[in-house]
Amino acid sequence: MKTKTNQITIIYLLIAVVLATFLYKVSSVYLAPENYLLFNLIKDFILIFLTAVAIRFILTRNENKNKTIFERLENTNNEIKESNDKYDIVAKATSDTIWDWKIQEDKLSWSKGIKAVFGYEEDQVGDSSSWWFGNIHPEDSIKMSIKLYSFIEQKTEKWQDEYRFKCADDTYKYVLDRGFLLKDENGKAIRMIGALQDITKQKEEELRLKLLETVILQTKESIVITEANFNKNLLPKVIYVNPAFTQMTGYKSEEIINNSLSILRGPNTDITVLKRILETIKNKEEGLLEIKSYRKDKTEFWLRFTMIPIYNAEQELSHWVSIQRDVTEEKNQEKEKEQLIKELTQNNKDLKQFSYITSHNLRAPMSNLTGLLNLIEDIEIEDSELKEIIDGFNKSTHLLNETIEDLTKVMIIKDNIAIETENISLKDIFENVFNQLTTQIELSKPILKLDIEHVNLLNTNKAYLESILLNLLTNSLKYRANNRVLRITIAAHQVDDTIQLSFKDNGIGIDLVKNKDKIFGLYQRFHDYPDSKGLGLYLVKSQVEAMKGTISIESQVNKGTTITITFKNK
Repeated sequence: MKTKTNQITIIYLLIAVVLATFLYKVSSVYLAPENYLLFNLIKDFILIFLTAVAIRFILTRNENKNKTIFERLENTNNEIKESNDKYDIVAKATSDTIWDWKIQEDKLSWSKGIKAVFGYEEDQVGDSSSWWFGNIHPEDSIKMSIKLYSFIEQKTEKWQDEYRFKCADDTYKYVLDRGFLLKDENGKAIRMIGALQDITKQKEEELRLKLLETVILQTKESIVITEANFNKNLLPKVIYVNPAFTQMTGYKSEEIINNSLSILRGPNTDITVLKRILETIKNKEEGLLEIKSYRKDKTEFWLRFTMIPIYNAEQELSHWVSIQRDVTEEKNQEKEKEQLIKELTQNNKDLKQFSYITSHNLRAPMSNLTGLLNLIEDIEIEDSELKEIIDGFNKSTHLLNETIEDLTKVMIIKDNIAIETENISLKDIFENVFNQLTTQIELSKPILKLDIEHVNLLNTNKAYLESILLNLLTNSLKYRANNRVLRITIAAHQVDDTIQLSFKDNGIGIDLVKNKDKIFGLYQRFHDYPDSKGLGLYLVKSQVEAMKGTISIESQVNKGTTITITFKNK
C-alpha cells in the first residue's frame, strides 16, 4: 500500500515540475512585463487543472486495478468458504475427525469431529503433536509413532494405521487413521493432513466374530449351516460344517459342502422323522429332532439336532443352522435304564407278593403259637429250665408277631399313595398314646412336659399320627439313660401354614457321625438292645412322608435326641 502511495506522489510531482517549467519558459519568451502578473494567475490555474486531470487519471486507473483485485479476492474467499463448507459436510457425513499437522512448526489443528466423536471441548484440545500422541493408548503409542515417523522419512504420500484414541471421559475408541503427506520442492515433509475414523463398533464386531468362530471351531457339538430352500426336492444344500461334524460322521467338509444331509441317511433311518424335518423346513419353524443316522463307514449312530431358521435384515429366511450331537451312548443308557426299571418293577412286585404271602402264611401259625403259649401260662410248671425255655419262646414269638405287624403296616403305607385326612385333636391323640403306654410310663417315671396348647386341630391321618407318636414316645422310654431322670418334652407350634411337632429327650442318644445316612433305614439298629427290631424310625419316616411331611433328627451320644416333624396344615 505504501509503495502505491509513493508512486502516485512521485508521478504527481514530476507532472507538476514539467508543467511549471514549460509555462515558465513560455512566459519568459512571449509575454511583456505588464502582462506577467495575469499570466502567472492563469498559469497556476492551468497547472492545477492539468495536475488534477493527471491525478484523476492515475487514481481511476488504480481504482480499476483495485476493483479487479478485490473481485478476485472475493471470488477466492467464496471458493475458500465453499471448500470449507464442503469440508465440514464431508466430515459430518463420514463421522471423521480431520486433522492438519504443520510438521516444521509442530502445529496441529482439529475439525469439529474431535468433539462430536471424542467429546473434547475446544479448550481441551492441544495444538501440537504431543497432545495427539499423549492420547493414544499406551499399548499402541510406541508402535504408531514408529510407523508414522518411518512413513514421513519415506517417499510415499499415503499412510494409515489403527490404534486406540482416548475420549474426553477417559474411555478409548478404536480408530482408523489415514493421512496424506505434503512435501516442498526439495522433498522435505512440511505438512500432513489426515482423518480419524471411529471403528469401535467394527472392532467389537470383529472380536465378537472371532470369539464366535473360536467357539464354532472348538466346540464338541457339530454345527451345520445350510441354504434356506430345498435343493432339488432334497434337504437344503450344506454351505458350512465345523470340525466336530467331521469327527462325528467321518465326512470331510469338502465331501458334504454343496451336498445335503441326506448323505447321513441309511436303511434304518425313520421315514416319519424325515417327513417331520421337511415339514419343519416348509413351516420355517424351529425344531428339535432325533434320528438314526449313518457315518461314512456305514456304522449307525443316533443324531439329536436342532433346526434354527436364520433371517436377514429384510426378515427373509436366508439360512438354516443345525446344532447336532451324537447321543448313541445316551440312547443305549436309556435302553438299559428302561430294562432296569422293568426288572426292578417286576422284582418289586415279586417282593410285595412274597411279603403278602409270607405275612398271610405266618399269621395263622403265629396265632396258633400265641394261643398255645397263652394256654401254657395257665399251667404250673415246676421245672425251672423248662419254664425258662418257655418264657424265652414266648418273648421271641411276641417279637416275631410285632415284626410281622410292622411289616404289614409298611406295605400298607407303600401301597396307599393317597391317604384320607381329617381334622383331629392333638390332645385326644396324646391321651390315646399315653393310655397305651401307661405301664412303660409308670416303670420309667419320666418328667413329661407337653406344650401343644398353640395347636388345637391338625388336618392329617389319625391312625398314622397315633402310630408316629407311639413309636417316638416308646423309643424315648426304651433308650433312656440309667444315670439320670428321663426328661421328655413334646411341643407343637404353627409356623405359617405348617405345624411343627418336636420330641426331645435326654436319653442315650445316637452317634450321627457314624449313622447319619442310615438313621431312617430299614432294620437299622444303633443300640445293642435285645428287643430292638430296627423298624421304628423307618416306619415313622414312611408314615410322615405318606402325609406329605418331613422329618429331621438331631442327636448326641449320652446327651439326648430331638426329632422334628413338619406337616402342611391345609
